[in-house]
Amino acid sequence: MPLHPILFMGGSGAIGHQTARALRAAHPDVPLLIGGRDLAKAQQTAEQIGNAQGVVIDARAEDLGLGDRPVSAIALFYMDHALAGLRFAQKRKVPHLSISSGVFEIAPQIASFIHSPHASPIVLGYEWMVGATTVATLHIAKAFARVHDIRIHALVDEQDGGGPTVAVDFEHLNKMLPAALTRRDGEFIWREGDDAKVSFRAVDGTTLQGAGFSSIDVTGLAAATDAPNVEFNLASGVSSTRRQGQPMSTEILIELEGMDHDGQPLHTRHAVVHRSGAAALTGLSVAMLLERLVRLDGQPPAPPGLYFPYQLLDAQVFLQRLEKDDGDLIELDV
Repeated sequence: MPLHPILFMGGSGAIGHQTARALRAAHPDVPLLIGGRDLAKAQQTAEQIGNAQGVVIDARAEDLGLGDRPVSAIALFYMDHALAGLRFAQKRKVPHLSISSGVFEIAPQIASFIHSPHASPIVLGYEWMVGATTVATLHIAKAFARVHDIRIHALVDEQDGGGPTVAVDFEHLNKMLPAALTRRDGEFIWREGDDAKVSFRAVDGTTLQGAGFSSIDVTGLAAATDAPNVEFNLASGVSSTRRQGQPMSTEILIELEGMDHDGQPLHTRHAVVHRSGAAALTGLSVAMLLERLVRLDGQPPAPPGLYFPYQLLDAQVFLQRLEKDDGDLIELDV
């Protein structure tokens, strides 16, 4: 049975391009609709991608301006404050994946799911790099019988802009949420001021100054591991590869502490690195989630529900694809 096109809402940006690239590498024939407000730009992007068509999205229309054109899933690459894409997905009973909202903005999506829980799979793709962080962290956590502390430090190279849409999203997040959601001693708190300031070591050992960031990774990792201490920090600067005279990369430092399966203290430190930057790593994650949602991976369909990305991504498969895609999970000295 032919696959209906996957609709990329806001697919003309850097992450949309990278998602299409990752999908094309594994499934060259997947049809795409590149949706946006500017038809010429959408058509130009579609032509560059191939086997794609540019369409205008009308967020005020129930059918998004698509009429009865069928789609197999929706991937949303910008903040959809009107929930137009989600309403469309639930009405059509197709999977919905959005990647741009902050942890403080998920109530409208949750309310829509609670009202229609059996309509479609809904993925809250607001984790850092849309699952790359949590999938790797939970994979590492298998070595632990009990995880007490999870510290995530994300380093974005100052040359790794990610495109205008990403810049607008970050400006919105920084304006609306200066405090950082954190789990400390089993309680969820908001770090701010000096309490939110941190220093951490990059992959090459360079000490960087960062600050707490309210990533939904904190809530997902706390729920999945019951670790009493979970924090996420963010810094912008020069990535380790660029300090070594190579092109920039994106780094996610993952530090875990707890007890191993023999009851002994265990402290690990790893890094997820992608040498093509944040948009490429995000695109890989989104592509693999779409493969899962439209069953390109050959697995049974994901039933209607509300999901974190790590609940749909297979860690072993993800890490294998990461390695093929110019990325890696690296073990570091503690």
